[in-house]
Amino acid sequence: MALKPFKAPGARLALRSKPRGKGREGPLGDTEVILDISRLLSRSFHPTPTGIDRVEYIYARELLDRMPDRLSFAAVHPAGGYYGRLDPAAVRQFLAFTAARWRNVGAYDKKTGRAAAIRQMFALRPRAIPPAVGPRIYLQVSPHHLDDTDQVGEILRAEGAQFVTLAHDVIPLSHPEFARPNGADEHRARVRTIDAHASGIIGNSQATIDALEPHMAHGYAGRAIRVAHFGADAPDMFGGSDHPIPERPYFVYISTIEPRKNHLLLLNIWRRLIETLGDAAPMLVLIGRRGWENENVIDMLDRADILRGHVIEAGELPDGPMQQLVAGSRAMLMPSFIEGFGMPVVEALSAKIPVICSDIAAHREVGGDAPDYLDPLDGLGWMRIIEQYSHADSPERAAQQQRIAHWRAPTWPDYFDIVIDLLQEVTASVS
Repeated sequence: MALKPFKAPGARLALRSKPRGKGREGPLGDTEVILDISRLLSRSFHPTPTGIDRVEYIYARELLDRMPDRLSFAAVHPAGGYYGRLDPAAVRQFLAFTAARWRNVGAYDKKTGRAAAIRQMFALRPRAIPPAVGPRIYLQVSPHHLDDTDQVGEILRAEGAQFVTLAHDVIPLSHPEFARPNGADEHRARVRTIDAHASGIIGNSQATIDALEPHMAHGYAGRAIRVAHFGADAPDMFGGSDHPIPERPYFVYISTIEPRKNHLLLLNIWRRLIETLGDAAPMLVLIGRRGWENENVIDMLDRADILRGHVIEAGELPDGPMQQLVAGSRAMLMPSFIEGFGMPVVEALSAKIPVICSDIAAHREVGGDAPDYLDPLDGLGWMRIIEQYSHADSPERAAQQQRIAHWRAPTWPDYFDIVIDLLQEVTASVS
């Protein structure tokens, strides 16, 4: 790995886009925070984001607001795998390009989009690491290149920085049957990197922090640890939509189609609902791409004639149409076997849309008393509650709406208050 393929410019540019909040960056003193955006660069040719993509984008957006004079950007570049600093003005342009791409998926032209992404990648070519003028924290919030412990170690030595990372989940280790082939080995390598180098760890849930510790040879002693629940952006964050919605009552499920998400349960439930209710059965809208090791689900989607007209595979959608579909639904369904957090639960509840989800620790932690919880293996229970919720005068749905009124949504400002607090603790430990 080459760390310095290009010469650095003489000075970093200011990144402020709006007035800084009073006293927001003072407690970090002269500490420089280096946000790694390798994940976003590596996904430049994809029109729609994953949950991890969104989180990395939001970190860039929010930290630019909170600490524009203390924030720098870096990445392991997709072209060649070199690590280096990124021109801040080019990063700002790239973030605007990324938001526009996510918003305009329907108008996305693959050839034009690829050419635009290549221009962005060239502007974001890695630059040399400037001399330090104070303490540094290297902040990585995706698993990108975490499986290369030696590379992360070289980055930290070159930067002279402390390492802070965000743990999304430990599912490939706790439930390897749901991971891609070699997924457990790759995740084990990521945990080794965290164990070897991290001075601070942010968990998206207490469930994730609890699941991670047994895999850490050195445990959490001497590290700053925080749990911070992801917030939810306003529904019109990426613009409105006039996407058509089903005329009949319908439910939505937002998820990549993969084994742990338990799509097969829903498809078998819908077959039974259609057999029982005929055209009076509600509809199911599946939002998300087809993933891996999902042959049984794909067979039903492609070959089960009884599901046609009742189950809609919407695929990947931009935020506007997705939010419009959620807003018109009877409920968000989330029958997954295991989650690190469960972002769709928070986003639906924040929009005042009922949630029916699996009774697992992460969902309970973020959903509190608001959702209706069922065992992910309880097919008859899921079928009964879906049928109940499909009625316009459903008392079960009305009861959850009353509970949602008392549910407190996590917010991004609260989230980043916790992140800044952790960064302060790491800074104090090396002062």
